[in-house]
Amino acid sequence: MSTEAPSQRLRILVFSTLFPHKGEPTQGIFVENRLRHLLKDANVDATVIAPVPWFPFKNRIFGKYGRAASADYTEVRGGLSIYHPRYIVIPKIGMMLTPFFLARTALKMAQKLLRGGAKFDLIDAHYLFPDCVSASRLSAKLGLPYTATARGSDVTQIALIPGPKKLILQACADAGQVITVSQSLKDKLMAVGADGHNISVLRNGVDADRFYPSVADRNGLLEHIGLDGTTPTIMFAGWLIERKRVDIVIDAMTHLPRAQAIIVGDGPLRSSLLAQTKSLGLEDRVKFVGQKQPDEMPQYFSVADVLCLPSEREGWANVMLEAMACGAVIVARNVDGAVELITDGAPGRLVDGDDAAKYAGAIDELLLEKPARAHIRSYALGYSWQSTSTKQMKIFQSIISRKKQEQ
Repeated sequence: MSTEAPSQRLRILVFSTLFPHKGEPTQGIFVENRLRHLLKDANVDATVIAPVPWFPFKNRIFGKYGRAASADYTEVRGGLSIYHPRYIVIPKIGMMLTPFFLARTALKMAQKLLRGGAKFDLIDAHYLFPDCVSASRLSAKLGLPYTATARGSDVTQIALIPGPKKLILQACADAGQVITVSQSLKDKLMAVGADGHNISVLRNGVDADRFYPSVADRNGLLEHIGLDGTTPTIMFAGWLIERKRVDIVIDAMTHLPRAQAIIVGDGPLRSSLLAQTKSLGLEDRVKFVGQKQPDEMPQYFSVADVLCLPSEREGWANVMLEAMACGAVIVARNVDGAVELITDGAPGRLVDGDDAAKYAGAIDELLLEKPARAHIRSYALGYSWQSTSTKQMKIFQSIISRKKQEQ
């Protein structure tokens, strides 16, 4: 283990259960994106430990556990070494045990890497529970400082449960620095008892080289989906789960007879949302296209005129910046990170509450006055990854220097 001066090349151990693998190619893509840009922009080497739940069967019929089982134990992707050791998960009743099982698995993996000659200066952990709670134990065992990044529901949902809340607050207190991806998450974390002096806001950026208006044959893609290439197109992108409120997007289409919608994503509510679409007679105008690979998303954003995101909670929805970089305007619920992104002059509207007619009204307004895609893109490009990487490095260097002074 090493705590060399931060002026030298920084060696970080990235730790999170939220990281893409072949069974879940979009899971935790936001963690990988921030890391990839840090590696590109700064003097850093990284190794990733991204444990997955142990499960005996790889078949996708077993849902998320079957998909987790299909992850390779080790992989090298884009020059990045990624390890997926297995940890025990006891569904429902085992919530408070998970951080301990996860920490034990991670410690074994980290010690194996150290015995093989690896050296680390810092642990960069993502998602407060169970990941960052486990990282606090890993930190103590390895003698390395760690950062804890809060991502969204770990603060807005899990931190409100008494048992996890206690562990989360202790992990935040022990961290060299806590990072939140929006100011609203920092405020909410402080509201449950975290020390604001130990929390930095580090918003995600957008990859301008990857997300840009990219479909020359807009009509062709829409016709392939089964939609009209000349009709205004609304899009939702994300998990089909309750808090995303995809039902509002579908209801809004009853107020938008001259528009059509694409639902990108998958999840447990797919069947009920399809039934809702059918019951409203919208099968010809609302199409479910399933989960898409990350490299497919720019073309879908590029055919959309409006991205509608009525989620009840969003720490910082990367999908909004990515859609804007491809030229789509945004209609989102007036909560959390959306409030920080859709400000005066932004190409979008915020809506209060659950009224689908209000979302439809905001969409109608934007369709009437929608600026050129180049103008929408220029707004998104104001959120650069370079700035995020610079701030992240300052945080890391400060923590390592402080640790060295304490020794």
